[in-house]
Amino acid sequence: MNAEVALLAQSAGTTLVALMATDAWQHMRDGITRLWRRTQPERADTVAAELEAGRDDVLAAVASDDHDALEELRLQWQESVRRLLAARPDAVEELRALLDRLDPEGSAARRVTQHATASGRGRVYQAGRDQHITER
Repeated sequence: MNAEVALLAQSAGTTLVALMATDAWQHMRDGITRLWRRTQPERADTVAAELEAGRDDVLAAVASDDHDALEELRLQWQESVRRLLAARPDAVEELRALLDRLDPEGSAARRVTQHATASGRGRVYQAGRDQHITER
């Protein structure tokens, strides 16, 4: 799996968990369920049930300020999406379009591609967003 697809899976896991605690929850659930129904129909009902259970877990974690539980859920969904994309690479564009519709502010971050080369004593600093460097 290439780095761009891995980044997309990571972004999807983060976005899914973040949207589970918002009003966009139903749209996200429906879109992800449709994606699975189209690409892996035998798993679609299981994924739909996992989304429902995941939402309950997210709401409980948010209420108790449990950042570890939220991170665990992000990683679980990231892995589920990564497995889907590995099995069905044709789903990449559909997932990307879904994420762009559900989280338009995050769509630019999913498209960041960086390449750098440093030699000798050169340094490279790259960031997909904010970066603060203090050298003394």
